[in-house]
Amino acid sequence: MSDDLGLPTAAPGVTPARVLTIAGSDSGGGAGIQADMRTFALLGLHACVAVTAVTVQNSLGVQGFQEIEPETVAAQIHSVVTDIGVGAAKTGMLASAPIIEAVADACIDLGIGRDRGVPLVVDPVCASMHGDALLATEALDTLRTRLIPLATVVTPNLDEVRLITGIDVVDATSQRAAAHALHDLGALWALVKGGHLRSSDHSPDLLFDGDEFHEFVHPRIATTHDHGAGDTLAAAIASALAHGYSVPDAVSFAKRWVTRGLESAYPLGAGHGPVNPLWRVTAP
Repeated sequence: MSDDLGLPTAAPGVTPARVLTIAGSDSGGGAGIQADMRTFALLGLHACVAVTAVTVQNSLGVQGFQEIEPETVAAQIHSVVTDIGVGAAKTGMLASAPIIEAVADACIDLGIGRDRGVPLVVDPVCASMHGDALLATEALDTLRTRLIPLATVVTPNLDEVRLITGIDVVDATSQRAAAHALHDLGALWALVKGGHLRSSDHSPDLLFDGDEFHEFVHPRIATTHDHGAGDTLAAAIASALAHGYSVPDAVSFAKRWVTRGLESAYPLGAGHGPVNPLWRVTAP
């Protein structure tokens, strides 16, 4: 693993590692597919995309969104995987139960997910950082029963943990209980992120495979500009997995990557600015 937060890159003219994001578009450019593609590009991977929804949003919040037809979402996945091939995939905003069903079926058909050839990072996006709903309430059961069981690693924030498991994470004990509950839903690895655990002066993430816990603790970055942090973390995990990293090593890499992005975050519009992977371009 590189100290400069780099992944292996292909020589000019050589096809780089490929990764697929299955997620919604953020018109403000801070989260969703836009955040994923920035991370993939700056880590030297080729990004393939399956768009699930088009959001109307800016730094102040989500004003609306339009879902893509489930058949079209699945067709995008089939099209790129059968031709281009991918070393890893991740999900983000899936919006509805029919889209989740279509994504799960496509992943099974194409060998994506735990115990299959292509690892799958499930970022179970339920709401924006402003509290705007991005997943229909009735879709939570489908998320629990169809998609999380396919996850190589599932990466909810604490609000999503509460919606999915009913556990309100307030300390290390409840964080471990949530990790057990997520693993029990079928994920190979469960990552309970601590970025929203505001009572801590650190950002403690907990990874669990059913037997062993791995803790990743970094100092909390004092910024309100953290839009897209969850997307960026999941995208960095998927990028490392596409290069053959183990899940603990991929999470460790991604945690350091998103921390550096938070340190470099910038204001945008009148609300929350984005996590900034562009530090990679300007770093000496």
